[in-house]
Amino acid sequence: MANLKLNNVNKIYPNGFQAVKDVDLEIHDKEFMVFVGPSGCGKTTTLRMIAGLEDVSSGDIFIGDKLVNNISPKDRNIAMVFQNYALYPHMSVYDNMAFGLKLKKTPKDEIRERIIKAAKILDIEALLERKPKQLSGGQRQRVALGRAIVRKPEVFLMDEPLSNLDAKLRIQMRTELIKLHNDLETTFIYVTHDQTEAMTMGTRICVINDGMVHQVAEPRTIYNYPINMFVAGFIGSPQINFFEGKLQDASDIMVENTIMPLNETLKKRIVELKKENQPMMLGIRPEDILFARDQNGIEATVEVTELLGSDVNIYFKIKGRQYVMKTESTSLLKHGDKIKVTFNTEKIHLFDVESKVSLYY
Repeated sequence: MANLKLNNVNKIYPNGFQAVKDVDLEIHDKEFMVFVGPSGCGKTTTLRMIAGLEDVSSGDIFIGDKLVNNISPKDRNIAMVFQNYALYPHMSVYDNMAFGLKLKKTPKDEIRERIIKAAKILDIEALLERKPKQLSGGQRQRVALGRAIVRKPEVFLMDEPLSNLDAKLRIQMRTELIKLHNDLETTFIYVTHDQTEAMTMGTRICVINDGMVHQVAEPRTIYNYPINMFVAGFIGSPQINFFEGKLQDASDIMVENTIMPLNETLKKRIVELKKENQPMMLGIRPEDILFARDQNGIEATVEVTELLGSDVNIYFKIKGRQYVMKTESTSLLKHGDKIKVTFNTEKIHLFDVESKVSLYY
């Protein structure tokens, strides 16, 4: 079993800076958990504490049923894959993969068996005699993964392992990592600032900002039901649009002098929370902004259009503020065109103005 628990974990540096704040998190056996958040949010520090590369200031970390706060990294049965590959330049691929096993005095025959098996999984059998300088970035990353696989760890820890690859190779390697996780049936914890990686790879996502965990859920839940404005704004590309609005009663909201009806779930929550006639922040994703077919739409001016093949992003302004919608690429709009927009009212998100928390919660 390779489930992990972080109980009230904190990291405070000698200068007083608190990088991780009261993190409570359970990661299930065989799960692909992704830590996602902006640079400097504390996700890598959390990963390094799990690995034992950073001391825990307070709180407890369990791997399985074992408290590992004071256990050295080499005794935690974890393997870490770094952003910069960390391969020994003077060693062949085979020797790089074998290095950790040799330190543990693993028999030579078993080392070879494990390396050949890992090389087949990663399609690097033909590279075993090469040196790292003879490999492409993608090949080096596969070798780094192979070095981790041969150790048969309970947990794989990955710190932005694809960030040094070009866009096409990142997409390919994302697929390879998902397949690898399915084949190995081992717990993966993956750090990234790229929300697309998080959405496509994780069985669950842990959204972190300012050292705190904001939401932990499956990708679909994070996207459709973000807990607050930070999560809503960080997950999704293009970013969600926020509008200032005011509830008229429990059934609709006024946005840019246009009344938008609300779905039944939001109506019930407004009554429960006694939010009638209060100001609200309204969130609407780009794909849920529509062209208005009547006179009730919000008037806007097109700024920029981005053709993305089957879709087009249309950036437009309303009273000097920019927003974005995503629609089919059949649209032929250009800079300066006047349009009217409305919302898919079933997809509206409402957030409390002060707490920034979604009314769904």
